[in-house]
Amino acid sequence: MTGIRWIVVTALVVAGAWIARADADKVDKNQLVTGQAAFVDYRTMKAGTFRKITVADLPQPFATESARNNARIVPRPADAWPQAPAGFKVELYASELQGPRTIRLAPNGDLFVAETRAGNIKVFRGRTADGKPEQVSVYASGLRQPYGIAFVPAGPNPQWLYIGNTNAVVRFPYRSGDVKASDAPTTIVPDLPTGGHSTRDVAFSPDGKRLWVAVGSLSNVDDPDENKAEFHRADILEYTPDGKFVKVYASGIRNPAGLGVNPTTGELWCSTNERDALGDNLVPDYVTHVKEDAFYGWPWYYMGDHQDPRHAAKHPELKGKILVPDVLVSPHNASLGLTFYTARQFPEEFRGDLFAAEHGSWNRSNRTGYEVIRVPLQNGHATGEFQDFLTGFVTPNGDVWGRPVGVAIGADGALFVTDDGSHAIWRVAYDGK
Repeated sequence: MTGIRWIVVTALVVAGAWIARADADKVDKNQLVTGQAAFVDYRTMKAGTFRKITVADLPQPFATESARNNARIVPRPADAWPQAPAGFKVELYASELQGPRTIRLAPNGDLFVAETRAGNIKVFRGRTADGKPEQVSVYASGLRQPYGIAFVPAGPNPQWLYIGNTNAVVRFPYRSGDVKASDAPTTIVPDLPTGGHSTRDVAFSPDGKRLWVAVGSLSNVDDPDENKAEFHRADILEYTPDGKFVKVYASGIRNPAGLGVNPTTGELWCSTNERDALGDNLVPDYVTHVKEDAFYGWPWYYMGDHQDPRHAAKHPELKGKILVPDVLVSPHNASLGLTFYTARQFPEEFRGDLFAAEHGSWNRSNRTGYEVIRVPLQNGHATGEFQDFLTGFVTPNGDVWGRPVGVAIGADGALFVTDDGSHAIWRVAYDGK
């Protein structure tokens, strides 16, 4: 082997070993919790802990009684602050919002936020010396429970801003830097099903030719064979950018409340609220890549071939055809917005990873959720683990002061988190060595 060839081969081997080591280092095995202990609640939650829940860890239905334990929202106590792993700093970016939900980064660096209950889209620009927005503007108002936000086409100069209202997808003409809509919106997808889960997230395929719309179920676990109001619900629907219906892209997803496209693989991902009332540790919420034309079980099955006892013996022909999601998170977490880390402000092992907001439980005896999780990805794919990344939104006595909803990576590489419990936006940056 010539000297040059030996150097090249050696470099490739070393580079491959470094990449493998970096991937392996994404999950700290000393902080990995598995089995029954992986089902987290606020008493055991600690920023930095890794967890892995598998189908083998699931209890039988009704192993515990179904609980009603709604959050009591209290003002943030003076000594309370979100907690992140060592090396990260959490700052309060904005406050006194009207129920901030989805947050998206515009190509020019502005942050667009849906104030769903108020019917507004707001724009947050820049960051002052004291860490606050340099400018806050109302881009549009009078919308009907806006949630999903997408800039189209991808790149530095989008022409449209798509908004997922609860009843329709609309779009505004948009030019980079706009802080107020230049014209009234045009309805692109009319007559989306209303009621029940109101979140209508939207996402586009990397080539801009596919518009995906998330439509959650009307009910907890009604049989669509009997309740025709569940038609085209618990689905991700596909349209053309101009609003022509194409097909049901994937089905059996009870409430796909967060959508995102993995920049590494180009795959659609979703964050899902699964069903309630089967006990504390059923059914896990999940974060997964979404396979085209796939069925994920709702309402007859869950996590593969586990039949929901409330629909015993129904649709046996579906067995063996139900996909198991990539990452199972604690049941009743209410997993919402997600984003992928493509910046370089965080340490290198975070590159390509996914962050998801967990809004928090109501159907669990001990609260779970109320955090932001990190999902380590290797070459764009999950191996099942997740990490408690941003915690501390529940007081020791179980009161709740914060509820994460949306996540976005800012132009500066920091993670921005909307919180409709304390009506705030938090900024998480790395300042460690």
